[in-house]
Amino acid sequence: MTLLTILAVALVVYSIGLALTSNFNMGNLVVWLLAAMLTCYVIWHKSLHAWFHSPGIGRFVWWILVVGGVVYALLVGFVAVSGYTNPPTGQEKAIIVLGAGLRRDKPSTLLRYRLDKAYAYAVEHPDVLVVTSGGQGRDEWVPEGQAMRDYLIQKGLDPDRVVAENASTSTEENFAFSLELMRQYGLDENTPIAYVSNAFHCYRAGCYAKLADFTTVTSLPASTPWRSVLPCYLREALALAYYWVFKTSSSGPMHAMVGFLDLNKRFFYK
Repeated sequence: MTLLTILAVALVVYSIGLALTSNFNMGNLVVWLLAAMLTCYVIWHKSLHAWFHSPGIGRFVWWILVVGGVVYALLVGFVAVSGYTNPPTGQEKAIIVLGAGLRRDKPSTLLRYRLDKAYAYAVEHPDVLVVTSGGQGRDEWVPEGQAMRDYLIQKGLDPDRVVAENASTSTEENFAFSLELMRQYGLDENTPIAYVSNAFHCYRAGCYAKLADFTTVTSLPASTPWRSVLPCYLREALALAYYWVFKTSSSGPMHAMVGFLDLNKRFFYK
């Protein structure tokens, strides 16, 4: 119980840090719920333990939690390893950098990790076209694609090599709209491409690339800032299960809730 108490306190402190430093989103919500559940169990563990092991609904709820926890853990494990299973071959003619949010007009920390990964690959492969993809969010001063392009040019990439896609609002649109831009440069869905995202997101992004009709796709997995690992991986496990059911991120019963959870923290915490 001492270990659970320490874990509960750590999660509560971590949750407060997330509330103060990041936007209100599904990943943070999952962390907060996990902290609340563990805290409640630590406080009322004797009563809850007796109820969970009593005949009837308590035992049924216990097994639901156990099975659900195991399945969730397996999903998180799959997310953790799947992003590294499709590395670039070196034959790619274009790379698509997927957007991940701005702080006003500058890339977020998560997005900088993606951009730095793309930059390193582009330097090693000077003939590759770089597409930065992302529209403008409600609390962003410029489109993500434009801010991403500016970042890569400031790092030293030739402006002629970097094109910005500024209209997409989802990973599906990232690929669909980027393909339209690529056609202007003589490339198409059969062109070998690599996409850049954080490792936890790479598997699902690859699924959306195939839905956009790309036939030869590899991934460049970027790492994840340490303070974002827990919410990102917990959220992605849910998103992956959701994708396997609905095959899209733009429909289904959770779509409206996702929009609500993306509210800017300055609005939500007023």
